[in-house]
Amino acid sequence: MHPLLSPVYEGVARAATLLTLLPLPGESKLVRSLRDRHEARANLVAWGTAHRDPTRPLLWVHAPSVGEGLMADPVLRALRAAHPSWQLLYTYFSPSAARFASHLPVDLAGPLPFDSTRAAEALLDALRPTALVVSKLDLWPRLTERAHTRGVRLGMISATLSEGSGRSGTLASALLGDAYAALDAVGAIDPADADRLVALGVHRDRITVTGDTRYDQCAIRTAATDRTSALLAPLVSDRPTVVAGSTWPSDETVLVAAWREVRATVPVARLIIAPHEPSDGHLGPLERWTAEAGLRCARLANASADDDVVLVDRVGVLHELYALADAAYVGGGFHAAGLHSVIEPASFGVPVVFGPQHRRSRDASLLLAARGAEAVTDAESLARALRILLTEPDTRERAGAAALGVVNEGLGAAKASVALVEGLIDPTSATVLTD
Repeated sequence: MHPLLSPVYEGVARAATLLTLLPLPGESKLVRSLRDRHEARANLVAWGTAHRDPTRPLLWVHAPSVGEGLMADPVLRALRAAHPSWQLLYTYFSPSAARFASHLPVDLAGPLPFDSTRAAEALLDALRPTALVVSKLDLWPRLTERAHTRGVRLGMISATLSEGSGRSGTLASALLGDAYAALDAVGAIDPADADRLVALGVHRDRITVTGDTRYDQCAIRTAATDRTSALLAPLVSDRPTVVAGSTWPSDETVLVAAWREVRATVPVARLIIAPHEPSDGHLGPLERWTAEAGLRCARLANASADDDVVLVDRVGVLHELYALADAAYVGGGFHAAGLHSVIEPASFGVPVVFGPQHRRSRDASLLLAARGAEAVTDAESLARALRILLTEPDTRERAGAAALGVVNEGLGAAKASVALVEGLIDPTSATVLTD
């Protein structure tokens, strides 16, 4: 880290740590994040003091949120099966990842404290990790630098950086460049990502193109999906079905207008909407719309195959719901935050539709090139795309097969990433990988 930035960064980290000591009211994401960190350092240190066995390797994996956690999931599961003697630690940043982390096959999962020198030194003293691996991109510079000075092996899996990312700027380079340069092994998603990672400071000879582990993770979850389960069985139907996943109000404004046109052509069509944030405040306007439109609507817990619109009021079930889809609309394409996961529906062989803001999504580009997806710009083009997919079986099947082909082409990244991590734990056992 640049010497001029170091004291500023340290001051911000310490100030954020002090905020975790306050009894903050509310349930906003920021408040929950601060509250989660009240005892984060103490909990990790306590586990290290009580349970760290220095005769066994400790692999520490950090993934900021659920998306990055999904990338790490198949790697962790494969490593747990192949190396049951290893100790595995998993940390995250976003409070939304807590539930996901609780189901991982690790010895301990918890939030990572803010990145002060004191916190980094305390964690490294107690945990004595053999290797520290980050999923996707977001490393903590202070922790990374301190771990490097202690000889901890450092890695990154499913590393990706979108073109034009703010991390390529001068300030980010001054803050993070030394940390990226300290990485011992990096698995990049594709060659273009590898080039951009070099620009961040990663040594080119430490980068291997391993692919995106989310493809493996999606394929595993899809294969395990059971249409007779308690979640899906009440909703199984022959009705033409569109599943709209991870939608924002900006998506729903377009979707609602398009759906009127779809129903005019396909009166029995069914819509399942899983908002990105399924709060009552988000679901209420959708319920009012269905009432005004004369559509039978129910929330997921009480829904049946007879409902015209099903509103998903909980998280963690969207992937399985795509098994019911004839076509999928993925949200974020009409929202500044960007497009959500398009490979989840594609892994079921479901054609995908999304909005115009998709250029930063590698997956969307691959699906568009393969003709497994269509990008729309407004309600009229969305209605047209959905009508075709719901009324033309041959077109739908071709697009769905193309979407599934993209997912199948991406499989194998988890195996390559496992080999990369094994090489960090024991360099003599590293598998030789080629770009």
